[in-house]
Amino acid sequence: MLDPIVNFFTRIFQWIGRGIGLAIGVILWPFMWAGRWYTQRGWILKAVLGTAIVILVGLYTYFFWNTQYWKNFNPAYADAYTFAPPAGSGEQVTDEGAEGQVKTCTRSGIVTVAADLIDFNVNQNAWISSMILYKLGLFGVDWDHTPFLDNKAAFQRGVHQAVRRTAVELVDTIGRVRGTSQIDQNLQDARGAVEFDEETWYFGLRPFGPKTPSPSFYRTGITSLRTFNDRLLKCEVVFNARADNLAKFVDRIASDIGSTSDILSRQSQTNNNGWFDTRADDRFWFAYGQLYGYYGILKATRTDFKAVIDTRGLGPLWDQLDQQFQAALKIRPLIISNGREDGWIMPSHLTTMGFYMLRVRSNLVEVRSVLDR
Repeated sequence: MLDPIVNFFTRIFQWIGRGIGLAIGVILWPFMWAGRWYTQRGWILKAVLGTAIVILVGLYTYFFWNTQYWKNFNPAYADAYTFAPPAGSGEQVTDEGAEGQVKTCTRSGIVTVAADLIDFNVNQNAWISSMILYKLGLFGVDWDHTPFLDNKAAFQRGVHQAVRRTAVELVDTIGRVRGTSQIDQNLQDARGAVEFDEETWYFGLRPFGPKTPSPSFYRTGITSLRTFNDRLLKCEVVFNARADNLAKFVDRIASDIGSTSDILSRQSQTNNNGWFDTRADDRFWFAYGQLYGYYGILKATRTDFKAVIDTRGLGPLWDQLDQQFQAALKIRPLIISNGREDGWIMPSHLTTMGFYMLRVRSNLVEVRSVLDR
């Protein structure tokens, strides 16, 4: 009685095996045809094509390795900073009472973290967004529109967004003396460098060929920021750690995070295709990178604006802010899913990340309201 059932399942597995074999044959056929064509060519053409193939394989190997290896990635990186002034630095401040301090003769933690985040993006890791194979995409399709090899690039752009926003505020408010229009040149140079487009390419004659200047510009931003900090330590410039500047800085960060949260919300509502939403992963990792960057920057802000935070009683709020960042940065799913909020099979990672971003933003808004009183 079991023979018909056994025969039935045997035939099913045979059909499955033939189907798999056919699919593999279809995939391998172009390569087999190319191999036969290659063996029939002359040695000069073989040498040229062989060299091109070796270069292409090398480029893809390098590209794949850099997209998968996240060197020195550490969601708790901000805890390693102490922000203590160097021995014998002799910090000097111009006391402004409850409104804060104009500080000099000491390094800024915000500037330190911003420079270190750029270093993390372009020196400790390769800048993915301007790599030639990232620019070429997957058979002409932008990598951001595929589920492959774009997570690190999106994360780096998120981190860099936090650095860009910080550089703007350093130039416009924090690095100026109140009542003057003078802009510090190092901070201005840093802002110009980090605002350079992350994907720009150009062709040059010396040397000839395509070039991607983005990482080079960002490296000059590191130099400019660290030069400002060195000058600050030498008492040559000031850091305006006043309450009104902190209020503006916090407000700008809250707006920046709110904009990203809105992008996550729109993506979640209009493209909730679960694991098949090809944009969900880069949206998620951009938001994650942005929080990653702001976590360290706001950790440093607590030190740079210590007088204001202590005077206004913002310590508990800042502790809560730290906890919210830590909770958000613990979310690291292997595969990003943009499912329905009431779905039970495919999770909604974008909604979850959006929720944590709004918690951070809400806390920042509360900090701003205390500063406005």
